[in-house]
Amino acid sequence: MRAFVFPGQGSQKVGMGMELAAASAAAREVFQEVDDALGQNLFKIMTEGPEDQLLLTANAQPAIMANAIAVLRVLEKEGGITLADKADFVAGHSLGEYTALCAAGAFSLSDTARLLKLRGESMQAAVPVGVGAMAALLGADIEKATALAEAAAEGQVCTVANDNDPGQVVLSGHREAIERAIALVKEHGIKRGVALPVSAPFHCPLMQPAADAMAEALAATPPGALRVALFANVTAAVVTDPAEVQRLLVEQVTARVRWRESAIAMHAAGVERFIELGGKVVGPMIKRSAGEVDVTSASTMAEIEELAKSL
Repeated sequence: MRAFVFPGQGSQKVGMGMELAAASAAAREVFQEVDDALGQNLFKIMTEGPEDQLLLTANAQPAIMANAIAVLRVLEKEGGITLADKADFVAGHSLGEYTALCAAGAFSLSDTARLLKLRGESMQAAVPVGVGAMAALLGADIEKATALAEAAAEGQVCTVANDNDPGQVVLSGHREAIERAIALVKEHGIKRGVALPVSAPFHCPLMQPAADAMAEALAATPPGALRVALFANVTAAVVTDPAEVQRLLVEQVTARVRWRESAIAMHAAGVERFIELGGKVVGPMIKRSAGEVDVTSASTMAEIEELAKSL
């Protein structure tokens, strides 16, 4: 069995999509459709920068999605592959869940781009700059990370945002609490705590205003039927009902991304092969979490051609 997986924030880089657009009309169509949907030249920011513009959450989220969907469209149109025929499940890390749902046919490309633009803007607006922060804990399992978060909170928000793999957990919350957590890592038997260069504290209760904004947006643009079942971030379990997908997407803004558990659950459901489109970020996390599985990634024309042969 196969799962197609999609990366989240942090996988963006200036130059993304350029090679693919030069080589494929299918990719160019994706980037043009996203630009038209957003009423901005996002592709220019993706390919030329400046980097600080691409790093803005409201640009990074639709950019990462567009890049991954471009890879998928090239695979489908030029590789003669249909995702619904080749995938047993889809999953995506945080914003990647929207990419996965677009790939599974639950959202159109234009709607996905608009939803992610709004998600980025509302996440940014939810907390004033400097009030929140995030930190990656290296050499930390979920138990150690949870204990550290509780110790560092001191009445503020400090919680696990991403349970990525057995050795990497991300905390999110008030800046002071995150700074306390970084200072306390050694006491909790954790190798290192690294402040992340993010503009807001994602996946924690401080994001509630953004969750409210997404609830409204998703009520106006609800997901349709899924051609491929989704493993959801919030539950690390299969979901196929569009109403349930809609509810979980709202919850996902403030809730933990259970990526490690999702990898283990997909493997337990029979997935032996994971294919990451548009990045090389979440695949390695799956490998570290699920063990004896085959992980492939494709972002370039050459990698897409190789992948098409192997499917």
